[in-house]
Formats: sequence, C-alpha cells, structure tokens
Amino acid sequence: MKVKSAMHKGAEWVTPDTPVTEVAQKMKKLDVGSIPVGENDRLIGMVTDRDITCRGLANGADIAKLTARDVMTKGIVYCQDDEELGDALRTMEKKKIRRLPVINDKKRMVGMLSIGDISHAASHELSGELMTAVSAHHK
Repeated sequence: MKVKSAMHKGAEWVTPDTPVTEVAQKMKKLDVGSIPVGENDRLIGMVTDRDITCRGLANGADIAKLTARDVMTKGIVYCQDDEELGDALRTMEKKKIRRLPVINDKKRMVGMLSIGDISHAASHELSGELMTAVSAHHK
C-alpha cells in the first residue's frame, strides 16, 4: 500500500512568524496535534502541541509574544506520497515520531501521515510495532 492511500489529505502549514496563539487556534480548529512550518516554499520545522507546552508555557515565556519559530522542532522528517506505507512506518519508528508530512514528486506537501492513519490502513501488528517504537522514550 502506498502512503497516499493512508495519509490525511490537505494538511495545512504556517510561516515561522505566525504567533503561537494562532498556531494553537489552528490546531484546535483542525483537530490536529501538529502543524508544519514553511518558509521560502520549504518545510523547515514542525510545531506540536507538546512544543507549545514545553518550549513556550513551561519556560515561562509570554505566550502572546512567541512565534512558531520560537517553539518549533527544527528540521523536518517527511515521506513521499508514492512511498510504500511500510517504509514510512519504519521512518516513524526510527525517528520516534507520530506524524509525518507527506510530499509529492513536485516537493509539495499533500498530506500528513499519523499513527491514527496507520492504525486504519495497516495491520494491527504493524500498528502495534509503531506504537511501541514511538512510545519507547516514555518508558
């Protein structure tokens, strides 16, 4: 099975100067836990709900003054829409990540692949292996 058959299509992104409050509102509206960050037509990072909490609120910063760049995880791991789902799953396991932006052959983001997407598309065995791998750092 290809990633494009399992991914959530139409993912949105924000620019690095987007206020964190707007990022959080977008997450709430879209019912997602992460938003990719793009600059100059390239993905440069990811803001997760955990990033906002741990890099923003927990550090005592004035949340009204923070931007996506201030709290984002730099660098980005992604997969391609024509990639085999098993290969993307192994990338998620190796990097211990729960969400993976999906790009097409024109390097345009076309979706997101999450643990939930995989649980609906892959076998219970593969889904279980992924959950074990990405949760390992919480032991």
